[in-house]
Amino acid sequence: MATATSIKLGDDLKNRLQHLAESRRRSAHWLMREAITQYVEREEKRETYLRDAQNAWDEFQRTGLHLTQKEADDWLAQLEAGQDVEPPECHN
Repeated sequence: MATATSIKLGDDLKNRLQHLAESRRRSAHWLMREAITQYVEREEKRETYLRDAQNAWDEFQRTGLHLTQKEADDWLAQLEAGQDVEPPECHN
């Protein structure tokens, strides 16, 4: 169920939005919903990325297990070349 939410826009932004809506043959309402949806999805992905990075750092701090940059680069080069290879073993 959708509920109405109001948003206050300055005259300049409101005019720009209306102009864009007309040129895209969409309603201003559609453009605002699309913009908000894209923003929320992008920020959720960013939040997940940052949480995963923090978890990886915490794991490294606990175990000390890691790969060198060369090991990671070599593995990624194999994947890029189309080889289906497992990642190298992490070490201290």
